[in-house]
Amino acid sequence: MTTPDQDRPALLDEIIGAAIPGWAITVVQLNNVVATRLGVTDTDVQCLHALGRHGPATPGVLAKRVNLTTGSASRMIDRLVAAGCVRRVPDPDDRRRVLIEPTQEGLDRVGAAYAGLIDRTRDDLEDFTDEELRGVLRFIRAAERSTAAEIHRLRSAPDDREPRPDTHP
Repeated sequence: MTTPDQDRPALLDEIIGAAIPGWAITVVQLNNVVATRLGVTDTDVQCLHALGRHGPATPGVLAKRVNLTTGSASRMIDRLVAAGCVRRVPDPDDRRRVLIEPTQEGLDRVGAAYAGLIDRTRDDLEDFTDEELRGVLRFIRAAERSTAAEIHRLRSAPDDREPRPDTHP
């Protein structure tokens, strides 16, 4: 018979090596389907999530949140405006600047796209005790912090890729 301590390394390997990557891939696939249904790109959906989480933002702030250049962010915002998901509004603190905010139509469409997942997730969590739910939340927040720190580390590190051979004569 194994003790909990003996099972821990295998459990951690299962969580880190299989469960989290599998979940991450599935979330990416879901966001791709949602983007297709909304008539936008996957990065546009990331922008909508960022607006939902952080509220209205300048185009420059949105560019940083979704890792785009300012030019690419401008095109992203144009697509989201055309899709009816966001609008440009004057910044009340600085009328020279513009903020991007979600429209009610955009919020409704995104909400409808994720409604099934929200319902299923509530069902999945129904059997968890309050203590277990707090543990799940603590893990998700810690994993998000770790992931953000790794993104920062990778962005700050020198590029160690081998240069591509010149294929042109």
